[in-house]
Amino acid sequence: MESILESLYHGNLHPDENIIPDDPQYSILRKRVSDIIELWKDRHSAEEFDELEALLDLYGQTHGMELASSFKYGFRLGAGIMVEILTGEEELGSRLISVGDKT
Repeated sequence: MESILESLYHGNLHPDENIIPDDPQYSILRKRVSDIIELWKDRHSAEEFDELEALLDLYGQTHGMELASSFKYGFRLGAGIMVEILTGEEELGSRLISVGDKT
């Protein structure tokens, strides 16, 4: 088994593909969404359904960007906590998590 650093180097880390919520409501909600999409497909014209799919695709893209930003912030926050713990410099960690892109 590769170390985390080796996996990172080889491009084998894909957290977005490996995170599945363990909340029991998740699978229930996913099923409801799927059922509602099928209802829309049955009740609306092909053109209207294509518009819905385009909207859902846009939502998926923006949601993916939000998840990536949350992941980066969480990683920086964790690293900042570790810096504060290891160095004893309480404000250094706070300064580190504020560094980076503002997207």
